[in-house]
Amino acid sequence: MNEPAPLLRYRFTGHAKIEMRRRGITEADISAALSHPEQVDEVRSGRVIYQSKIAQGEPPKVYLLRVIVDLDRDPPAVVTVYRTSKVDKYRREDK
Repeated sequence: MNEPAPLLRYRFTGHAKIEMRRRGITEADISAALSHPEQVDEVRSGRVIYQSKIAQGEPPKVYLLRVIVDLDRDPPAVVTVYRTSKVDKYRREDK
């Protein structure tokens, strides 16, 4: 099984910045998901989703942070980001 490739150099689109503020997702959350992704899925040529589980709230609840990135840009562009409680719906279990 191959390890997902980390993404260390990227920029945020205007839309991504708006959604980060609206959804309360920090640059640190995104940086962690991009530098140490649990999974990377290709949506189409040049666009991938980096995703990792995160715990937030009190008591902590597990969410899946999904970061959509256009890799065909230089530097790669974070298009949007969101977290979902539907971890099993989006997370692929490698066998």
